[in-house]
Amino acid sequence: MKLSEIYRMDIYSDSGQYLGEVQDIIVDLEKGEVSRLLMMPMKNVKGDVKRTLMQKSVLYKSVKNVGDVVLVSAPSAMPETTKEEVNDLSR
Repeated sequence: MKLSEIYRMDIYSDSGQYLGEVQDIIVDLEKGEVSRLLMMPMKNVKGDVKRTLMQKSVLYKSVKNVGDVVLVSAPSAMPETTKEEVNDLSR
């Protein structure tokens, strides 16, 4: 699947909770993998980047399936974002 096909897809938790819509994607170019799906455009992230990433994005490793929608692990079961990940993304 191409990354461009994921844009505008709805994101749901595996418990059926609507989380938002894919507005942007963060790719780790060094590792060559998708890092996060953002529920707001990255260009609109202002101020506290860490808080925005915690509240308005999901780790791609939490994605269980991509089909008609993006299905992710329940928010309470999602892995925590590390300080290093946030620092790397806010540069």
